[in-house]
Amino acid sequence: MLIRECGEPFPTLPPMQRLPHLALEIGRFMVTGGLATLASFLVFNFLVHGLYLTDEPWLAAQPLTALVVANLIGMVVSYRLSRYWAFRHRPPVHADGGRTAFFLINLVTLPFAVGTLWFSRHALGLDDPISDNVSGQVIGALLGQAARFYLFRTYVFRKPVTVSELVHPQALTHPPHPAHRAPDPVAQRSVESEDRV
Repeated sequence: MLIRECGEPFPTLPPMQRLPHLALEIGRFMVTGGLATLASFLVFNFLVHGLYLTDEPWLAAQPLTALVVANLIGMVVSYRLSRYWAFRHRPPVHADGGRTAFFLINLVTLPFAVGTLWFSRHALGLDDPISDNVSGQVIGALLGQAARFYLFRTYVFRKPVTVSELVHPQALTHPPHPAHRAPDPVAQRSVESEDRV
């Protein structure tokens, strides 16, 4: 605590609590997803709408194919950022660094984006760039992002193991029976104080 010249202490802020670990993970995952979606967005708009770079886009007549190609590129960006930044504290579950499970999960969740784009194009008859991007890159991407966050945490990047879990691995699967737990010193002191009275 700092002291002023007059002897009174300066007011200080209470110590900041760190963000809960889950909130930090969600924030990093959202940034990762945003960057992967940006990569996918740019590739999709170049392939389907030319992105102001060409008057003859390569896949103008095949927007669903373009979305799949764009999402494959977004998957690579997402894997690199997820593995080495968002979930760097969680070791991968699989020997290949989680690549296979990661890409399988991305392929399983890809229908969210393709389905919303298909619905916009074929059911609603909307084929302008704004409709394509809102349906495939915003709505579909958000649905897929929520599913991927849960699936990645569960099947690709496991929870870090603590030292006590390494020393007592049975604690991971079998919590100790109440009769075998160490006594609570606070409860024990209160019982002793009651006995004295």
